[in-house]
Amino acid sequence: MPLDHRLAPEHEELRRTVEEFAHDVVAPKIGEFYENHEFPYDIVRQMGEMGLFGLPFPEEYGGMGGDYLALGLALEELARVDSSVAITLEAGVSLGAMPVFRFGTEEQRREWLPKLCSGEMLGAFGLTEPECGSDAGGTRTTAVRDEKTGEWVINGSKCFITNSGTDITGLVTVTAVTGRKPDGAPLISSIIVPSGTPGFTVAAPYSKVGWNASDTRELSFSDVRVPGENLLGEEGRGYAQFLRILDEGRVAIAALATGLAQGCVDESVAYARTRKAFGKAIGENQAIQFKLADMEMRSHTARLAWRDAASRLVAGEKFKKEAALAKLYSSEIAVTNAREATQIHGGYGFMNEYPVARMWRDSKILEIGEGTSEVQRMLIARELGF
Repeated sequence: MPLDHRLAPEHEELRRTVEEFAHDVVAPKIGEFYENHEFPYDIVRQMGEMGLFGLPFPEEYGGMGGDYLALGLALEELARVDSSVAITLEAGVSLGAMPVFRFGTEEQRREWLPKLCSGEMLGAFGLTEPECGSDAGGTRTTAVRDEKTGEWVINGSKCFITNSGTDITGLVTVTAVTGRKPDGAPLISSIIVPSGTPGFTVAAPYSKVGWNASDTRELSFSDVRVPGENLLGEEGRGYAQFLRILDEGRVAIAALATGLAQGCVDESVAYARTRKAFGKAIGENQAIQFKLADMEMRSHTARLAWRDAASRLVAGEKFKKEAALAKLYSSEIAVTNAREATQIHGGYGFMNEYPVARMWRDSKILEIGEGTSEVQRMLIARELGF
């Protein structure tokens, strides 16, 4: 009996709903936000009202009671139209809210998750540092407990942090060295830092190549004091916690990358049917048809990969290798499809009024964020026993 990869009715209904939202609401507006480097607050608000930020969380915390497959479906459909909106959702859920859900106390969950699930508030994930990218274990930010007050005193900086400086950002979960092991290795812990805490400075937005309608900034902490109970999970377990969060996040990024790759197919098929050269539609040329066939093949395979990883995650099975495979493959084929889509569009593919121009600019970061392609290959090799 063949395996059935079709979606359950509730997942298919969600996919269609987000597909309609992406085409009817996001597509007509996002180009202007992108060109002006503006965060699309109204679109994000509507996403919150739809429950997208609460998709994988239990209803008791204001979530939708769904799972990571549901989140992936939403991300793929959004990214078929625009990746800035998709990464805002991905970072808000996978990196902003998920650490609180996975590792927070019941009190922390009830304090933060309802607003994060509604989209009323965004959370951010403060891991990467200017001198510590792929080597997240080299964290230099420190947090020292004040013996008199019990507060954590945080000093250091973070970079490339998504959703960290919007008007609705409510918290950043920061990794910091809180002590040393007997062998001198750092004890890295996770601490919730609410926005607006004195000494917590959010820099101006980066000038980026892509994702121009999303929020990305550098953060600095100068004697930032937060209550002792803002520790997220066990002291010294922050690095391990975030490795788990990154494994899950790679499934989400794979879904987003698949969406971008499929969006390149969508735009190119439509263009090839209407664009005429030498007296006929360019889609009648076999060279173009073969490009489109290869692009569709890549998107289809990437979709199978991320859904496989998501299904393992949801089932409680091991998924580290499958997540790395999906993230690696989908991000690389997103770049390839974006390049081919630009080529099919010719000169128009170089014009920002065409969505493929955004897709080309947005694709490259997918091979870097949440673990570079080199890191994914390293993880896969480890899982193979090396």
